[in-house]
Amino acid sequence: MLQTYEGLCAQIESKPGCTRDMPFDFDTLCFRVGKKIFVLMSWQDDPVTINLKCDPEKALKWRSYFQAITPGYHMNHKHWNTVVCDGSVPDSALMEMINDSYNLVYAGLSMVEKQALEGEL
Repeated sequence: MLQTYEGLCAQIESKPGCTRDMPFDFDTLCFRVGKKIFVLMSWQDDPVTINLKCDPEKALKWRSYFQAITPGYHMNHKHWNTVVCDGSVPDSALMEMINDSYNLVYAGLSMVEKQALEGEL
């Protein structure tokens, strides 16, 4: 199931150039493309919660559709959403948000960073 720790990690880590680390504490797992974060995961929460970068208009749209989606916890509320992965948000919507977050962050990388990632793939 996608909305478990294992399912989320498998999906997120399938993105090209994805790495993960824990720079803040042992409760927050960061997934990056290049040096930029596109997912933060509170992996010890039950259910797991994730923060995802989002286009501001889409961020508001998602929040209006699902109670489990709120402004990004400890993040810029305009550009980040927090998703409680309790099954109330369909997997297809969660996948779309993960993909959008990755694409937004990747698009913001410099040409040099993108070329370095392409060389690693």
